[in-house]
Amino acid sequence: MSTVARPDASPFATHEVRNQVPPLEGRNLFLDNTPLVEGLARDGGSWAHERAVEVGAFWAGDPMQWGFEANENPPVLHTHDRFGNRLDSVTFHPAWHKLMARGVHDEMHALPWNDPQPGAHVARAAIYLSGTQAEAGFGCPITMTFAAVPALRTTPEIAEEWVPRLTARGYDGELKPASEKPGAICGMAMTEKQGGSDVRANTTIATPVNGGGEGAEYTLVGHKWFCSAPMSDLFLVLAQTNEGLSCFAVPRFLPDGTKNHGFQLQRLKDKLGNKSNASSEIEFKNAWGQMLGEPGRGVPTIIEMVGHTRLDCVIGGAGGMRTAVSLASWHVAHRAAFGKTLLDQPLMRNVIADLAVESEAATAVALRLCRAYDEAAAGDERADHFKRLATAVAKYHVCKRVPNHAFEALECFGGNGYVEASGMPRLYREAPLCSIWEGSGNVMALDVLRALARTPEALDVFLEELDAAAGADTRYDAYIQTVRSEFSRPAELEHRARLVVERMAIALQASQLLRHAPAVVADAFIATRLSGDGGLHYGTLPAGTDVSSIIERHMPQAA
Repeated sequence: MSTVARPDASPFATHEVRNQVPPLEGRNLFLDNTPLVEGLARDGGSWAHERAVEVGAFWAGDPMQWGFEANENPPVLHTHDRFGNRLDSVTFHPAWHKLMARGVHDEMHALPWNDPQPGAHVARAAIYLSGTQAEAGFGCPITMTFAAVPALRTTPEIAEEWVPRLTARGYDGELKPASEKPGAICGMAMTEKQGGSDVRANTTIATPVNGGGEGAEYTLVGHKWFCSAPMSDLFLVLAQTNEGLSCFAVPRFLPDGTKNHGFQLQRLKDKLGNKSNASSEIEFKNAWGQMLGEPGRGVPTIIEMVGHTRLDCVIGGAGGMRTAVSLASWHVAHRAAFGKTLLDQPLMRNVIADLAVESEAATAVALRLCRAYDEAAAGDERADHFKRLATAVAKYHVCKRVPNHAFEALECFGGNGYVEASGMPRLYREAPLCSIWEGSGNVMALDVLRALARTPEALDVFLEELDAAAGADTRYDAYIQTVRSEFSRPAELEHRARLVVERMAIALQASQLLRHAPAVVADAFIATRLSGDGGLHYGTLPAGTDVSSIIERHMPQAA
């Protein structure tokens, strides 16, 4: 009687495991992101190349596992100790603290403030893009700390105390006075139940302790529906005064080292994604704070902070897209079906190339925005107009593209993409956040109109940026004429705001790709985003597109 040879010597073996995708390890998150490498040099950050290489190598290693661990072990709120005393403490997994410590070490929170040379914002973006590919959740407190500095500088005496702490390269996640730490983190508490994005509807009241005014002490009473990063050392808060909505710097510990007991955590938010990061509701019960900026000028005081957080939403969106392209392209390059690798299937090549084009467009615009921030910091008024308008335009469009981009990348895995171990569900849950955070779609579209109304010259600067690519492609030339025509019907602008802003964003992306990307990338983008030849979903690049070149440009390189 004949026997069938078993593939494994074990009597319990049922099959031989084949056709498995090898781990994506030993890569450099910066070097294998060719559009980022090119953009760093192009937009003024070439001096940071070696630093970006070092950071890209590090974040491709252990931090990848830290991201999984921090999400599998989310933060836990402890309102009281076992004796019933208020604690108002949040416990994080050690992996979270490792992510934070390294992010601070790499100056994701402070590089342009510590080294304000030309290209500093571009250099920071290259570093930030690498870090957030390991885990996006820790980017929230990193961004808040980064964005708080311009707001704090409105009141020099507060800035003198807090800016050195917030820009230091040390991190300590313990709940203790900032004066006892090697560095500090800043959070934000703006929105309330009844107002949401309408912060002028806030009802939190700030009462002066002794006279009042900029830099003076106040006590705050009220409730905040969203408090970002509640274990931070300092918070920027909006509250009503006799003069109107004002901004305050509220620390977790008082100047004498005792706890600011009026700052109480109520509960943590159970969020769709961003699980590693704590977001909370807080109650102010005579919490102590200092007025930041002039009385009644709360919104103007924080406006620069808002701009920088929106900038990071664009950078973070680009980072999410790069992660999706890396994981999906690696998977399909090593997984076979129907006698070929998935990547050898023409339709899958179309999908991967299309995802890559979207990722490159987002990266190019993010870096162009960063260059504008650098130029504006150097005193360029036109760059200041451009960054104000283009940040809102890009924040609206790029961040809205991320969720479906993540979904299409997940689908490339088939059923394996629906399993947590693949990393794709975490990426998909995270995808909507940047579009919602710091102004969702309608808020951003209307903010573009607000910027145009307040500084009409910003539109001229924006259109000049588009004109810089004119003549390179007739389809592009026709499209920017369409963009111009949108402003000939001012009475319809608010009703059509989403479409107008979308067209502005697509034109801005196309202008960057036409001027700086390989012709095949720019042509693929224009054919599917500008001329109407593409379909509603990814994978509709026209026949004849050199998808091989696009895929090769974006394929991650493992050891």
